[in-house]
Amino acid sequence: MAKIKAIRGMNDILPDQTPVWHFLESSVKSVLGAYGYSEIRMPIVEQTDLFKRSIGEVTDIVEKEMYTFEDRNGESLTLRPEGTASCVRAGEEHGLLFNQAQRLWYQGPMFRYEKPQKGRYRQFHQIGVETFGMSAADIDAEVIMLSSRLWKQLGIIDSVTLQLNSLGSNEARTEYKAALVEYLSARKDQLDEDSQRRLSSNPLRILDSKDPQTQSLLDGAPSLSDYLDDESREHFADLCEMLDQAGIAYELNPRLVRGLDYYCKTVFEWVTDKLGAQGTVCAGGRYDGLVKQLGGRPTPAVGFAMGVERLILLLETLAVIPEAVKQPFDLYLAAEHKGLQQSLMVLAEQLRDEIPGLRVRVHCSGLKNISSKARQTGAPWVVLVREENGSLLANLWYNSEPTYDVQVNNLSSLLLQQQA
Repeated sequence: MAKIKAIRGMNDILPDQTPVWHFLESSVKSVLGAYGYSEIRMPIVEQTDLFKRSIGEVTDIVEKEMYTFEDRNGESLTLRPEGTASCVRAGEEHGLLFNQAQRLWYQGPMFRYEKPQKGRYRQFHQIGVETFGMSAADIDAEVIMLSSRLWKQLGIIDSVTLQLNSLGSNEARTEYKAALVEYLSARKDQLDEDSQRRLSSNPLRILDSKDPQTQSLLDGAPSLSDYLDDESREHFADLCEMLDQAGIAYELNPRLVRGLDYYCKTVFEWVTDKLGAQGTVCAGGRYDGLVKQLGGRPTPAVGFAMGVERLILLLETLAVIPEAVKQPFDLYLAAEHKGLQQSLMVLAEQLRDEIPGLRVRVHCSGLKNISSKARQTGAPWVVLVREENGSLLANLWYNSEPTYDVQVNNLSSLLLQQQA
């Protein structure tokens, strides 16, 4: 009988990989805690209409990438392809948004049917930040400063670049879209195939085309900045001034539009040239109209999402993961013979009680290969419990070097001294 394998693009995260995930997640929680953000957890399955109404029915995500199915009641459901719409739905449903200021974050799997490649999978994980109820540029600046602080804490700040743009108001963007379509329609036969399709469905995405000929055509296209309304110009100027004052470097990218219909005013991406073509590690912006679009009252909002797999790939590529992250155990505990195994189990529990946070692995099910199994754990301390003249002694090894014997009753005191 053939073995059952994981679905293509939906990967297992193995025990030797999870410490790096924990390192990244704990770093994120630390930074978010410093800014006063609260965690929210949403289901991974939502009504399909939520994403059609928020992302846009003519986007690539809705047209080609969503995992959509009917449940037993005939209701159309979708595995969430992104987190913002779910967060807005949850906030509106539970009365968290109207006339309130909220700073929220979430983490978890998202699902998109696309060609799997390194750092991009069909089940992938995101950490998202969403803020509601604040319309000024200071909250835009805060979420960017927050992400910058995270890159510093992770040791990757010198390998990422912040790109900024403003999309203006919905009205200004509609006016610009018409001018762009008029310009490109006269040159439609020179556009790449994807851009020709987008011309009638989602023309702003053409600005993000990677096709060299299309990019060359865009050099002569109308500029979005010429269509910005005064309020959006002032908002963007305030944001840039705050980032300048904070010493956060950025590049203005007039072709940065993001792939979702709900963005307005500020959009930004953190990009890197260390991962080849998969250069974006974090992206977001302002989406003031989304809450109303999903049935709520008008609520200003801004946020971002970062791809966990891609960030971990960047950490590994730059070799900035601390060695301590890869060392899951402090102590490997074994007995000299089977008759001591019961005492060994009790000793392990005592050590965990007396030294909070101590990571202990007990050698179980036989006495074979104690040394090799201890080395596999990476534990710096190895303790072999033996019996001598009716007393239990602990024979200590540190980084494969023998140290000395101590009475088992004194073991926790010795380990506490070493920690100090």
